[in-house]
Amino acid sequence: MLKNTLVTLAISAALGLTLPAIAADNTSGSIYGTTQAGSTVTIKNQDTGLTRTITVGSDGRFTFTRVPTGNYVVTDANGKKQNLVVRIGSGTLANFDDEIEVLEVTGGRFSKIDVTSTESTTVFTSEDLDLLPIGQDVTSVAMLAPGTVKGDSAFGNVASFGGSSPAENGYYINGFDITNLRTLLNFSAMPFEAIGQQQVKTGGYGAEFGKSLGGVVNIVTKSGTNEFKFGASVTYQPDSFTASAKDAISHDPADDVDHRFLNYLSADKTDILKYIVHGSGPIIEDKLFFFALIEGIQEERNEYFQNDSRLMKNNTPKFITKLDWYITDNHILEFTGIKNDRDWDRTNYVNPERPDESTIAYTGEHGDLDSKYTQNAGGYVAIAKYTGQFTDDFSLSAQWGKLRNEIFNEPGILPGAECPRVWDSRGDNPSALNYLGCWNRNQATIRDESFGPNFDQRVGFRVDAEWFIGDHTVRFGIDNETWESGVAGTLYTGDRKYNNYYFRYFTAGENTVLNGERVAPGTEYVRTWDGGATSGGYEVKNSAIYLEDSWQVTDNFMAYAGLRLESFENLNAEGATFIESDNNLAPRFGFSWDMDGDSTRRVYGSLGRYFIPVAANTNQRMSGVEWRDTAYWHYDGMEAGTSAPLNMGPEIGSHIKGTRNAPDSRTLAVKDLDAMHQDELILGYQQEFDELYTVGVKAVYRKVQDGMDDYCSAGSIQQWAEDNNYNNFDYHSVGCFMLNPGRDIQIALDLENNGTATEVTIPNEGYFDLPEYKRTYKALEFTFSRAYEDGWYIDGSYTMSFSEGNMEGYVNSTLGQDDAGLTQDFDHGRFMDGTFGYLPSDRRHSLKVWGGYDLTDEIRLTANLNVTSGRPLNCNGFVPLDGLNPIDQSNLSRYSGSSFYCLDENNETQLTQRGSQGRTPWTWTMDFGVNYRPDWANDKLDLQFRVTNLFNNDKPVEFLERSQAEQENRIQDVNFLKPTRYQAPRQATFIARYKF
Repeated sequence: MLKNTLVTLAISAALGLTLPAIAADNTSGSIYGTTQAGSTVTIKNQDTGLTRTITVGSDGRFTFTRVPTGNYVVTDANGKKQNLVVRIGSGTLANFDDEIEVLEVTGGRFSKIDVTSTESTTVFTSEDLDLLPIGQDVTSVAMLAPGTVKGDSAFGNVASFGGSSPAENGYYINGFDITNLRTLLNFSAMPFEAIGQQQVKTGGYGAEFGKSLGGVVNIVTKSGTNEFKFGASVTYQPDSFTASAKDAISHDPADDVDHRFLNYLSADKTDILKYIVHGSGPIIEDKLFFFALIEGIQEERNEYFQNDSRLMKNNTPKFITKLDWYITDNHILEFTGIKNDRDWDRTNYVNPERPDESTIAYTGEHGDLDSKYTQNAGGYVAIAKYTGQFTDDFSLSAQWGKLRNEIFNEPGILPGAECPRVWDSRGDNPSALNYLGCWNRNQATIRDESFGPNFDQRVGFRVDAEWFIGDHTVRFGIDNETWESGVAGTLYTGDRKYNNYYFRYFTAGENTVLNGERVAPGTEYVRTWDGGATSGGYEVKNSAIYLEDSWQVTDNFMAYAGLRLESFENLNAEGATFIESDNNLAPRFGFSWDMDGDSTRRVYGSLGRYFIPVAANTNQRMSGVEWRDTAYWHYDGMEAGTSAPLNMGPEIGSHIKGTRNAPDSRTLAVKDLDAMHQDELILGYQQEFDELYTVGVKAVYRKVQDGMDDYCSAGSIQQWAEDNNYNNFDYHSVGCFMLNPGRDIQIALDLENNGTATEVTIPNEGYFDLPEYKRTYKALEFTFSRAYEDGWYIDGSYTMSFSEGNMEGYVNSTLGQDDAGLTQDFDHGRFMDGTFGYLPSDRRHSLKVWGGYDLTDEIRLTANLNVTSGRPLNCNGFVPLDGLNPIDQSNLSRYSGSSFYCLDENNETQLTQRGSQGRTPWTWTMDFGVNYRPDWANDKLDLQFRVTNLFNNDKPVEFLERSQAEQENRIQDVNFLKPTRYQAPRQATFIARYKF
């Protein structure tokens, strides 16, 4: 058990086992080295003039901490100088030993090994990002790091780190957390050209960081210097230089020309033109600096679907401003302001009826105008930070930040809102969706306009201090934030005349059973969904304190021990707490052995525990008022114009109506709920050869402890109440609730239906039968790099990994379910049958190589190769309802085909195991770039041409894993295991930069 290992390592450290120093925070770096004891060493930033001097200790060692990133000259008492680059979160060696040649790096990758940290980290400077032929986005950069793989397309452009789900990462700008805590799947945007450095942490990070199980993306923005610098750039991604995406074709012979695609992408067109103007310089030389950037954009997207199409245009500029006030060399005040809203002008078209030929959508042309509106999203980020170096031995920083994001449409209500939503799925293909009526396809629900825009807001502050005490560097701090998500209530379109129902027509098949009643084949019926939600604002409060000690045990051996104490709290719309997890102890240990004392060989390791909070989406989904009742009806005709059913009734079977009341906050989580956390063990070795080449190998082991999700089947609790003679208990008083699967359930219940909650314990075995939450990640990483010299450099990694368990994590990639921490997996025990196996993040082999070669003094060629093995494929189907109590039968009948009960080729339901259908194919892409900096332009002009997926590889990356389209029709889907998405096509980008 890792818990025992943590205790053992803590005792060993106390007895003298040497373990690492972490001498840099999340916005700066450090400079360390050795020279004559008792002498002085001075550092000076060559761009801002920042100067600091310290006295070398009696052991000959010196360390400058909280050093702003940038270019420095380091001078010892004898006047010897070294030029160094300080990188975010990293230590840079300045060794004045005459016998050691110290390289002055002027470009490319810095090869010296950082022996001051146990973190698994990769840093990219703005110079790196300007040259690499990758997408101009944070995720594309993160994908270069070992142990990262691309997340499922359903979640957007996000990465999975070290076997975690894409919803378990942390993102920071200038030390402020910008992660979207509502979904944990995205983060606040900023202009890519404003990135000064991007650090990618894939493991082993210290007690300063928390709230993530995967990785951390840490960005510092560009800043002003003593030199006035102005420039402009243009980036153009023309559709004419983009290959057509590959369509996913339906194999159903019943699909006519208007329904022949599973995914139609070949006619989509995207043109993006970005133009940037930036400036920086001194407001007061050596004291006050500014950096400002404006990113204009002209983005146009034409997207085509089966029944409609749309044209989307975005012309909203982004802004960023950074101010740095060096009050003195030891006291710095920073302010960062980012405006990142985005307004999409959206024009929607509907395809006219064309019975004898393809619809207009499939020719790549728009049909008849349907509606126009603007989708608004985004907001701003504001960050203020103070850093003070009070003595050579003590420094402190304090930071406050605010993030706000708003989401709304203008206008809020579109024409057709008075009409009910109606689809026609009659005939032999129950998965077909044929539009009927007068409702607007772009507005399936009507929101509560009185609420205002949906919004997310974080207000956070933190204080960090560092204190040198002899051979110990002690760091401690606090980290607090309040996140609020505001969500407007919704109802389906239509009005009270139609009960705000969503209607869908079907034809009964050979084995159609609806809410327990068998229906004669060929019978036409209508399904109604009565669904909605109420408005509310929901808060999440997260707080932490940490303490860590970096101990220089010997000249070459450094030891680290840290402890982070975290607390998470989730509140409902009325401000009542329904999840509270206090005093979560996250110990962190590590060591770094500089084997030769010159940063050329080191052995390092780390052992730590990491917690993750509960997403704000949980507050809305669990503590808010949400309902969706499913019923089936006979009907007699359709209403002209709306196509709503006439003379609806009688009901087929019997549905159970969900409550419209907010749940009692005491019933939303078990009383002994433990926060989800993960233990991680890393052991690695790095070695430098000939001052240019560095290789490394690292073993990684991760295991989730106390996994957490929600359970949503009240029948088990009703059965327990009946078994214990609580005859007045009403199961409607219990909805979904959070638990740690596999344990007995301690929860408060209104046993007598009188408003009084009583805490009870219900055995897991015999009632819930949930297995423990299991997820492990094992990996072996090999890295290699050659620093830039003689006109070329190269970097890369190979990772062999195994990601295994019965739960992917906070999201479900197989289903594309993005309800962070609220997946359907543990909603009932039958969903967990057959779930153990290799997970969606299991990409067994991953090879990444990138680098550059100077063809001439003016032309550099760059390339990026990514080779990845496929992920496991499953067979999903509907949970069998036989043998369940009526409450759970009614509840589970509303779920899609999302369990591992698979409908085989004989149309028989069979339980399968996760990964039973093989794997997706291996994929590889080669990105290529040409960079031209003409001598005649005096280093002012930079022209680039980049191509991603140069060879236009189009292997399938996603497949239809659902074996059965509709629960009512027991026929295996003919498109089962057919591709639904392929690799992104070749795309070219032109970039021109000019310095004034």
